[in-house]
Amino acid sequence: MAQATQEFGDWPLKRLMTEVCGSGHKSADDLTRAQATEAFERILADEPDPTTLGAFWLANRWKRNTPEELGAYVDVMCDRVEYAEPDADPVDCGANYDGKGRSAILGVAAGVVAAAAGTPVVVHSGDRVPTQKQDAYKHVLDELGVHTELTPSDSADMVDETGFGFYYQPAFNPAIDDLFDRRDQMGVRTFVNTIETLANPAGASVHLGSFYHLAFAKKVVDTFVESEFHDLDRVLMFQGMEGYDDVRPGYTKVAEWDAGGSDADEAGSDGASFDDFEIETAEYGMDLEEEDLAVDDVAAESAAITEAVLTGERDGAFADAVAVNAALRIYAREDADSIEEGLDAARAVIDDGSAHDVLEALRDF
Repeated sequence: MAQATQEFGDWPLKRLMTEVCGSGHKSADDLTRAQATEAFERILADEPDPTTLGAFWLANRWKRNTPEELGAYVDVMCDRVEYAEPDADPVDCGANYDGKGRSAILGVAAGVVAAAAGTPVVVHSGDRVPTQKQDAYKHVLDELGVHTELTPSDSADMVDETGFGFYYQPAFNPAIDDLFDRRDQMGVRTFVNTIETLANPAGASVHLGSFYHLAFAKKVVDTFVESEFHDLDRVLMFQGMEGYDDVRPGYTKVAEWDAGGSDADEAGSDGASFDDFEIETAEYGMDLEEEDLAVDDVAAESAAITEAVLTGERDGAFADAVAVNAALRIYAREDADSIEEGLDAARAVIDDGSAHDVLEALRDF
């Protein structure tokens, strides 16, 4: 059983469960930053009893984590991440690591198109991460013949050489990867599923992510603000398919945070701004339903779609969806003043073959 030690302080997980967060979602108290920091340090040191750890994760899920707690968890994680910053300042794409199971992953194609248009992009994932253990960025890139099991420094070189980079979680974030078995035994998502997407292994100044509900986007922004490690300039998030960073067709909410805004900040940092707006993807040429993007074999079919769109052999629904997602990445980094302008840039590099050249460079890397 976990005991308080001089190394960790006075808050083993069992005590936190009994005195702070374990009484249920209506009566539980939130952890202070110091308590959350100690809790996650204990977890990453493999100190808690497995039963206590499972109960703690579930209690956090019941009561819902605050940005202060998540910011502390993120900072403990980031202290253990091996960062490798490319010379380029890419858009950091933080898609759910446990992947997708019903619809195509378009982020590889969208990121390659954005890179060809002059917006460097970084993606990152693990390998069949709990709880869903479905296909993620790694598996699409594997199908395309791109090396994925890279050191962080090689990933940074990939960004600078091609404009697109993949960072592999076991290589840059081994402390979280070491939690795989215990997370798998939980059977439900934990706060680790949220914070691992916020690692930002390339040290980018712009983060792009997704949400089911706008309140989650606000919580992610507030988590970045609470983090003492991260210092982002911009965050762009939108309603994604299956919680991934592929924009949902139809009516979609977009959340945008800028650290240098002129208005008082809702997220807690002087001069920053948080706004949300609505788009109809049909207005950007993406006139389709979610069912139009469905696939049976996510990794293999996503790779085939990526290849076909980038070579110009496939138009229609998937080509439109890739272009819109690329436009959002270009807009996130402010390489375009509007989504429409980003869309024009995306379609131009598909049409002239530049996007496929980036894919070939990735294969050669």
